Amino acid sequence: MASGVVVSTDSKNVYDEVKKDKKYRYIIYYIKDEKTIEVEVRGEREATYKDFLLTLQNYKSDCRYCLFDFPVSVDVGGNEDKPPMTVDRLVLMTWCPESSKIKQKMLYSSSCDALKKALVGTYKYIQACDFEEADETAIIESLKKGGK
Repeated sequence: MASGVVVSTDSKNVYDEVKKDKKYRYIIYYIKDEKTIEVEVRGEREATYKDFLLTLQNYKSDCRYCLFDFPVSVDVGGNEDKPPMTVDRLVLMTWCPESSKIKQKMLYSSSCDALKKALVGTYKYIQACDFEEADETAIIESLKKGGK
């Protein structure tokens, strides 16, 4: 179900700055006036996942979309002697805490496809409604299961 919410040009441009230019570590998006997905927070490239979770604490009762360029270790195929290498995986999270309003949850849920289509190249989509589901360990486990 589409909500009619559109993704702003700035949202797409900042995404490209994360994906291609490696300018930011994370982005937090919000829906402005129930019409447009806009950038609310840009996390500096040096930020850690813990820094991101600290920022997310500001949204204990508000829905948001979050994109994090998550560094993960992967084994180098074909050679057991080589150490694992670190690659960045773009993770898009729909953050809808239990305490957020039902109307807001419905708007974010129905608008997520528009953002997914606009942010081409995202490795994994995750839904979280509490900090346990957004925990770094949960994200790593999800990434081990593969894309999308």
